[in-house]
Amino acid sequence: MGLSVLADLADLNLDSGAFVLLFITVCAFMVPVAVVLPPVPVRKSDALLQTHTRAGLARSKSALANQYAAEHAPRAGRPPTVQSLLIYPVKSCRAIEVTRSRVLPQGLEFDRLFTFAQLKSPFPVSVDSADEARSQHRWEFVTQRQFPRLATVKVDLWLPDEMKLRKQSMKLTREAFLILRFPWKEAGWRGLLSVVMAKLGGGAAAEPEKEILLPVDFPSAAEIQDKGYKFEDVKIWKEVVTALNMSTELPRELMLYLGVSNKLGLFRIDPTRLREVYRCAPLKDDVGYQPVTGFQDAYPLHMITLNSLQQFSEEVPKDEDLKEIDVRRFRANVILSGVPAYDEETWKKARFKPGKSGLHNDAVFHISCRTVRCKMPNVDPFTGARHPREPDHSLRTLRAVDKGVPLNGCLGMQLTPLFEVDDNPTSGPIAGSGLLGDDEPDDGRSAWMGVGMTVEVEERGEHLYIKQ
Repeated sequence: MGLSVLADLADLNLDSGAFVLLFITVCAFMVPVAVVLPPVPVRKSDALLQTHTRAGLARSKSALANQYAAEHAPRAGRPPTVQSLLIYPVKSCRAIEVTRSRVLPQGLEFDRLFTFAQLKSPFPVSVDSADEARSQHRWEFVTQRQFPRLATVKVDLWLPDEMKLRKQSMKLTREAFLILRFPWKEAGWRGLLSVVMAKLGGGAAAEPEKEILLPVDFPSAAEIQDKGYKFEDVKIWKEVVTALNMSTELPRELMLYLGVSNKLGLFRIDPTRLREVYRCAPLKDDVGYQPVTGFQDAYPLHMITLNSLQQFSEEVPKDEDLKEIDVRRFRANVILSGVPAYDEETWKKARFKPGKSGLHNDAVFHISCRTVRCKMPNVDPFTGARHPREPDHSLRTLRAVDKGVPLNGCLGMQLTPLFEVDDNPTSGPIAGSGLLGDDEPDDGRSAWMGVGMTVEVEERGEHLYIKQ
C-alpha cells in the first residue's frame, strides 16, 4: 500500500515548491491542534484533578519569600506570630507549605508518614551463607545525609474535593493520596520524546518526571495482602520500629536516580505502633499521655524562628555555592516571626492563640529541647546540591550551646503537643490512618494551628539535651 501511495504522488508531478506548500499546510493545521490538545500521556495527577484538590502553597506564593525582611524583627507590643507551617509526608523529601494544619499527638497531620530505607548488613553475605548470617540484613532509614537527591523528590498531597465529587456524581470519600515526582529521562529517542512531551504539557521550564501514587490512609488487611506489602522492622537512629514495607510501589528508576546501591524500601508508619518519646519530653503522669512520633527524628514537631536564622546566617561564610541560608534547609514544621534571636531557647511552655489565623482554638506545646543539628542543612532544599562545609561547620563552632551535646551545634526547638485528655472517651482509636477524616481522633487529642497565630510564652527555663 505504501508503494502505491508513493506511485500516485509521483504521477501528480509535484515540484519542490508544491511539497513545501503541502508541508506548511499540514503544520499550520497540526500545530494549533497540538497546542490545544497536546499529545502527552495522562498522568496520575491528571486523573486526581477530577476529584481531588492539591494541598499547599505554590513556591511563588510562599510566606517564606521574604524570610530575611526587617519586618520579622521583634517589636514592642507585638507578640510573635506563626509565619509558615510545613509538613513532610515523606521523610527527607520536598516539603509542602500549608496555611493551617491539625495538630495530633504525633505531630502535624500528614507529617512524616513515610520513610525510605535501604537493606544493609554489617558485612558482605555470600549466596551460600547460613540463615543466621542472612538474618543480619536489616532495613535502615535513609535521608539527604546519604542521598541528597531526595531533596528534589517532590511530594503532592491530594485531598478529596466535595464540590468536584458532586460534579462528577460520585460518592463522597475521605480517601487522600500522595504523588511523588522525580526527574527521569530515558536514554535515546525515548528520552528526547519525553522531554518534548513534558514541555508540551507543562511549558518551556518543564522536565520529564516519573510519578508514584501512594494512599494516605493506612491500608486494610485485604489491601496489604493484595499489594504484597509486608510488616518489617526498620531502624531509625537507635530505635527499631515495625512498619509497613510498601516497596512494591517503587519503580527501579527511583533507586537509580537517588544513587542507592542496596535494595531500596518504602515504609509507612503503622498508626497503632507509633514510637513513644521520652528523654526531654513530658511524662504521662504529667500530661496525661505518653508523647509519640511517627517517622520524625525524635519529637513530634520542630520549630525555628526567623530572627535566630538571620543572626546565625550573618556569621556563616558565603561563597558562589552558598549565597543565602534558606530556613527550609532546617526542615522545621513551625516557623515564627517577631521573636528576639535565640529567645526561644528559654521557652518551656508556649500557647499559640488564634490571632489573625481565622481559627478559634488555642494550641499548647511543651518546648522539650533544642534541635541538635547534623550535616543535612548543607543540602540545598531545592537543588539537592550539598555544600562541602557550611552551614555545618558554623553550627558546630558558633552554636555549640547545649551542655548535653557540647560538640554539636543547635538551632531550633523540639515541641511536644499538650492536650486535655478525655478520661472517658466516647470512641476508640480510628482503624484507618489515624489521621484523616476523624474530627476527634484518639479521645479528643487534637487541635488546629494556622499562619497568623500569636504566641504567648507561659513558662521559661533552661534546657539540657538528653542523648538517645
